[in-house]
Amino acid sequence: MHVSRYYDSLDEMLKRYDRVSAKDRFNGSDAAELAKWQSKERESLGKLTGTKRLLEDDGKLGNKALRYDLEKTDCETLSDGIIRSRLVLGIDKLNYIPMYVLEPADKPKGTVLALGGHQGAGSYSVAGVSDIPIVKEKIDFFGYDYGLKLARLGYTAICPDPRGFADRRDAAVQGDDAKDWIACSCRNISNMAIPMGLSVIGLCVYDCIKLIDYMELTGEWNTDNLGCIGFSGGGMQTLFLTALEPRIKLAMISGYMYGYRDSLLKLNNNCSCNYVPGLWEHLDMGDIGCLIAPRPVLIQSCESDHLNGERGLVNVYEQVDIMRKAYALFGKEANLRHDIRPGGHKFHSEPMEGFLKEYGEREGSN
Repeated sequence: MHVSRYYDSLDEMLKRYDRVSAKDRFNGSDAAELAKWQSKERESLGKLTGTKRLLEDDGKLGNKALRYDLEKTDCETLSDGIIRSRLVLGIDKLNYIPMYVLEPADKPKGTVLALGGHQGAGSYSVAGVSDIPIVKEKIDFFGYDYGLKLARLGYTAICPDPRGFADRRDAAVQGDDAKDWIACSCRNISNMAIPMGLSVIGLCVYDCIKLIDYMELTGEWNTDNLGCIGFSGGGMQTLFLTALEPRIKLAMISGYMYGYRDSLLKLNNNCSCNYVPGLWEHLDMGDIGCLIAPRPVLIQSCESDHLNGERGLVNVYEQVDIMRKAYALFGKEANLRHDIRPGGHKFHSEPMEGFLKEYGEREGSN
């Protein structure tokens, strides 16, 4: 039977969004007011995502549940002298973070968290594990091997598997086929997390915070000027982590800076990891970016990225401009860079070296 008219929800939701969105946006006029606003909104964002609850639960459980058990499962020396190790960090008896760590041939210039996104098999593509055919295909298509490129530039690259990816896939997408390797179980995790006041991004940020805790506790990797880089879903993680975690001193966010209305409300078939209950009422993406100021950040956008939405780069510029105002109030306009590239959704590594050389190799970059 043909349905001649559909009564869908989009127009209703757009109207509601326009009425209630971003009510907590910063409207002050000086740096002191902005700093006070940042403190308040970090607290609010931590609650909305569930990250704050997870960290508070750690405090209630005490050291009985915290393991910080690190196991090395594989190690190889690449042709350029880079040592690539496969490690598994146990946070507690039920939460394990598999990761690749890439050490440069010479003394590291610094340490960078390299966070992966969708269709990249988690840390495998970021670490440049190109002997797996589907991983090589995604590296070539998306430019995903920025962890390996970081090591070639002289940095220690820490590349964890995000929740629901690669070795952390839930039962729905576990398997050895190519389609399984690049799949994620974000929807399954979201369905479990949201009714308990959590979110996929909140869990991912929590994991990264615990990883940083371990790094500081052991001193195994230098965190004095810790950086964070991510593309697509990895850009999402980088945005939220850097906004919530002051120990991240500089960040590169690629393929993830645009207004929620066009890119996640209208494009509502995007992955469940993008959605946090109540978030849009309080902040837009550029507002979250303001929580990073005045730390150095490089935003990278592609002209034809479908995630920009129907208005293209206009939807991106609006959010970057929100961030620019915050950086200007701190007198640090130069610390916010916006790199525009041609083509579709892809990571471009060219500006990474210059950005890291300027901010990642010296102290006091704030």
